[in-house]
Amino acid sequence: SGSGIQATREIQSRVPASNVLMLTSYPDDDALFASIMAGASGYMLKSATPAELIRGVRRVGQGESLLDPSVTGQVLTRVRQSPILARDEKLSRLTSREAEVLALLAQGKTNAQIARDIHISEKTVKNHVSTILGKLEVERRTEAAAYVAQHRNPFG
Repeated sequence: SGSGIQATREIQSRVPASNVLMLTSYPDDDALFASIMAGASGYMLKSATPAELIRGVRRVGQGESLLDPSVTGQVLTRVRQSPILARDEKLSRLTSREAEVLALLAQGKTNAQIARDIHISEKTVKNHVSTILGKLEVERRTEAAAYVAQHRNPFG
């Protein structure tokens, strides 16, 4: 896993516009965070079906972000169960709706899925995501999810 993270850093340093999809054998929050911080746009488990893998490669290749839900679900649970927003200055900037969108984004859901889940338009979700990225001072959806993972309360 360390070599994949190092390879991602190297790719990103040479071609910053690259879209890197990380494949891993084990669901691991720390590896997820390290991959995102190295510049990966996506993170999938090697146990994905061939069809899921093809969809993931296509999505990341088109510039979308992708997080395997089996890895990010734990982040979502912690966000929902913990008063994390009050403990972090950047997260405390979010409205309750933005926090809800961020929690679903951290689960790896697309804008369309988030819109369906919380009964708002996809355009409104897109606006919320844009605002969230600005408030968290990050550029990518995956970085926002990693920010949540990094700033969770280890004792919560």
